[in-house]
Amino acid sequence: MRILVTGADGQLGHALRPVLEPRHTVQWTDLHQLDVCDPASVRAGVRAAAPEVILHLAAWTDVDRCEAEPEQAFRVNALGTRHVAQAAVEAGARLVFLSTDYVFDGRQERSYREEDAPRPLNVYGRSKLDAEATVQALVAGHRIVRTSGLFGAGERNFPAAILRASARDGRVRVVTDQVCRPTYAGHLAEALGAILTSTANGIVHVASAGATSWFEFARAVLRAAGADPDVVDPISSEALGRPARRPANSVLDTAVYDAASGRPLPHWSEGLADFLAARRSAGASGRGEPT
Repeated sequence: MRILVTGADGQLGHALRPVLEPRHTVQWTDLHQLDVCDPASVRAGVRAAAPEVILHLAAWTDVDRCEAEPEQAFRVNALGTRHVAQAAVEAGARLVFLSTDYVFDGRQERSYREEDAPRPLNVYGRSKLDAEATVQALVAGHRIVRTSGLFGAGERNFPAAILRASARDGRVRVVTDQVCRPTYAGHLAEALGAILTSTANGIVHVASAGATSWFEFARAVLRAAGADPDVVDPISSEALGRPARRPANSVLDTAVYDAASGRPLPHWSEGLADFLAARRSAGASGRGEPT
């Protein structure tokens, strides 16, 4: 199968390479090869690749900066997705789009199902929800994959940030009142490999098994890395005062994916173990990792 991937230089794109390259012909693109904000660049890139499937990962995911720069957030996440969707239609390609648990407001007590009404609290969530609506409206053959708490290779993820902060500052403050399902990029990549070959359409939730607070996740990161988990101090979201509001409960219900695939994603603790093993291996070998 011919696949075009946008945003391929991020942690998920890195994890996808060993999954897709042995089985498919893949065109890996990032900003320098295909700028999603430039419709001519998108159209030319898609035309040259002639893909059967486009996997659209390119996004601006810095939630607090999105809040400060909403026009840029919508330019990349919403308008950029429109450009990719229009090019997919012109090429006759299916479109698989990566979305987020932040489309929900976190006010309900149970986990969120695909049919639950989205009510994003922040600019990032609104821009991704706008992108979802565009994909649904324009592309008949589409799959919208919502996930949460993604972490993988490189330094721009939660576990890496906790390890850096604890080594630098000694103590770390982490919120106790936000709960999600942290998802390892390597495990999500395996799921996406199967989703890309499926003809199923619509929205599906895919996340690692197990829900936890960011506070407990931070403690688990340090414990698994052989450091002291007690250096993590609990703090409320209100006291932390970050620019963008986050949902208190963004736990995704993955029953639809679990039943369809027959292979639920492993528990987040297994993903954390794999993440730390890969980090140690990369450090020992001196290899650079994507950010």
